[in-house]
Parts: sequence; structure tokens; C-alpha cells
Amino acid sequence: MDDMIEAPLFAIAAAAELAGMHPQTLRQYDRIGLVSPTRTAGKSRRYSMRDIVQLREVARLGAEGISLEGIRRILELENEVSSLRGRVRELESALADELLRRPGSRVFAAGTEGDVISLRAGARVRKQNAVVVWRPLER
Repeated sequence: MDDMIEAPLFAIAAAAELAGMHPQTLRQYDRIGLVSPTRTAGKSRRYSMRDIVQLREVARLGAEGISLEGIRRILELENEVSSLRGRVRELESALADELLRRPGSRVFAAGTEGDVISLRAGARVRKQNAVVVWRPLER
């Protein structure tokens, strides 16, 4: 499904119509790095559905009064969050696969002093219920 969203399908005229913008606006956004479509061998821009969604987001944020630099930063952060979420899913999947391959293997946790504690799978670290009272030194 992600491949279809990322596929560069639309020429600039079609992308501009789908985004509700003028083609020149898309060229400007490409120049300043807001939305960077892929290029064909002949250097023509090709926009994906993801690009169209980003263009619509640029229009929405601009209508709210956010500057183009602010919009660029927001999109950059949203793309980073999306990428990190994908990486977390990959790591969770790899961890689940590893736990299935080696049942009964050990799991590690961090102790209160930063030390490594080895645990059996399914075991939990004992929580300390100590109360600590802090009193500043009197001068």
C-alpha cells in the first residue's frame, strides 16, 4: 500500500489540480524544498499521492497564517515522526520474532544505578517502595 502512495504518478498540471493550486506554486514549493517531487529522465516533475497530501497540508497551514518556513519545519518534523514510527514498528516486529524464536531466553532491564539486570522472559523487576525525603541543607 505504501508503494502506491509513494509512486510518482502525476505530472505538475494534474498534481496542481488535485492540490487546488497553480502549477507555478508547485514549482516554487519545489524550489524552497516544501514538497520535492521525483524527476523523470527528462527532468519533469512527478508527484505522488503523498506529495499531493503534503501540498494540501501546506495550503491548510498557510491559510492558518503560518509562514512558509514554519510550514517547511512542520512538514520536516511530521516526516521525521512518520519515519521514526516506521522504525519503531520494525524494531517491535524484530523483537517479537526474536522472542518467538527463543522462548525462555533472558531479557535485560536497567537497574536504578544504571546496571544491567538479567531476567527470565516474563519476569518483572521488583519495584522498590522506599520513600525518600529530601531536606535542603540549612545555611
